[in-house]
Amino acid sequence: MLTERLLHFIWQFGYFNKAELETTTGEAVQIIFPGAYNSNQGPDFLDAKIIIGNTTWAGTVELHIKSSDWKKHKHTGDKNYKNVILHVVLEDDDIDNTIPILELGGRISSIMLQRYEEWMSNPAFIPCGNLIHTVKEITWNSWKERLLIERLLRKSAEVETCQLQNNHHWEETFWWMLARNFGVKVNADVFQAIATSISVNILAKHKNQIHQIEALLFGQAGLLDEKFQEDYPLLLQKEYSFLKQKYSLSGINMSVQFLRMRPGNFPTIRLAQLAMLITQSAHLFSKIKEASSVKELKIYFDIIANDYWHYHYKLDSPAAYKPKQLGTDMIDNIIINTVVPVLFAYGNYHKDQSYKDKALRLLEQIAAETNSITKGFSKLAIQSKYAFDSQALTELKNNYCNNKKCLDCSVGNALLKADK
Repeated sequence: MLTERLLHFIWQFGYFNKAELETTTGEAVQIIFPGAYNSNQGPDFLDAKIIIGNTTWAGTVELHIKSSDWKKHKHTGDKNYKNVILHVVLEDDDIDNTIPILELGGRISSIMLQRYEEWMSNPAFIPCGNLIHTVKEITWNSWKERLLIERLLRKSAEVETCQLQNNHHWEETFWWMLARNFGVKVNADVFQAIATSISVNILAKHKNQIHQIEALLFGQAGLLDEKFQEDYPLLLQKEYSFLKQKYSLSGINMSVQFLRMRPGNFPTIRLAQLAMLITQSAHLFSKIKEASSVKELKIYFDIIANDYWHYHYKLDSPAAYKPKQLGTDMIDNIIINTVVPVLFAYGNYHKDQSYKDKALRLLEQIAAETNSITKGFSKLAIQSKYAFDSQALTELKNNYCNNKKCLDCSVGNALLKADK
């Protein structure tokens, strides 16, 4: 079934037979400019230029499936529609018309309509999965870049929210976002809450004592509230009791989760690694801004949790020896999901394109992520070589394909007009 949004798309790009166009009253129609699509209140297209008969008109254009929808939508007498010069419809079913009507029924490709209808009802991984491999590389390249910019701009808004909360302190913001990333998906909110409860200034005062940093992080996470037998957890408890009182720290009223997680991703391990990163770095975001390559960045995140964690995954629970080093995949994840967005946001905030360009270049130096989305596209012959590709495909899947916004997608556009 043809929707108004599809009719807008067809009108905007002229995907209909334009030979011998006439109004329903027989006046010749020539489209000089269809107008600019209006996503806000008012007529669908603005600043159109249309020749009707022998007169050139400039104004707005309104589209409906049926001409009777004009009255149903209560446009009659609405001052927002007083400058409409043409009413474009699929079907004219109203004899009482005061505005010139152009009927497009019979002028639209049946193949296009059928394809769109199939997409809208397709429950597959993506609506156009059986055709996506036919899209030209030049279309993909420009669309991926635009998708990536959209993704980074949205993440920039998240960064700006943090900035507003901490009076535009970039090191603080980076600390919050970094902690969130260490929490991985399950504990992201909890880890960010922990970070916001301990300022970078407090951390800086204790960065030379790993057990004090761990005491702060584990204490705020509520992981030091138990009765322990081992000396190290008891030491952390003692340190946290002192530091909590010294800095008047308040609990976060959130609990970390361990269920259905691999031991290497346990919140205890991630907090221990985060603590070690704090002790081994100073003014980290300033260093990241100056870093010239992914290789240089990876050095900053090449860390191993302290010796206690070689034999533990949880406090007071001994385990087989295994150093808890931050893995390559996790380091890549941090660069992709924290370093790049904050760096891009920094450039966006300061209107400095060099930082935004650097953020994009970093994504071209990291291998593509492997997840359900990249695997799904791979099955459709759409491969990801770098994080630039995988991040763009993630944006495409989550914000276009899942919502079936095919008309707003360059790939969808290319496939719809292919056989028009």
